[in-house]
Amino acid sequence: MPVFAAVFSRSADGWTGTEVDVADLDEIDDVADLMRDVAAAVEADETAVVLVAEADDEWFGIARIDDTGDPRAFLSDLRVVYGHPAARLFLEDGRGPGDEEAEGTGQPPYPEPAGDAELLADLGTPGSELLALTLREGVLPADALTTVADRAGFAELLDELRT
Repeated sequence: MPVFAAVFSRSADGWTGTEVDVADLDEIDDVADLMRDVAAAVEADETAVVLVAEADDEWFGIARIDDTGDPRAFLSDLRVVYGHPAARLFLEDGRGPGDEEAEGTGQPPYPEPAGDAELLADLGTPGSELLALTLREGVLPADALTTVADRAGFAELLDELRT
């Protein structure tokens, strides 16, 4: 299942964006290492390095590293970890709820966001608004990421990388 992912890093000259492949990564620490490598390659300020990912209009994930060292992550819908291995990258421990998907219970009609909803608060998207974008009916993951990117100042770069 195709996953679009890109790292955005801020430097003195503004934001830069780089499309990345997350298919071979295993956990959030691997994502953080990839983000650090991309930031170092463009000589970016590591206080604003953000990775966004989306898959088939079903979910999105956001990861952020800063000078504190530990990666922070948000996943729009915890339920997708069963069908989308890349979604597990946005969980702290790499595991979803329980070891196996429950059968016969059906999915609730609304997403179950997981992670640090406040990770982009200083970039224009407070946690309450990120959750609202996640839970609002009719908002696709790509639309939510475009809104987040617009508020942070890298929407144009995101659009260029998507095409």
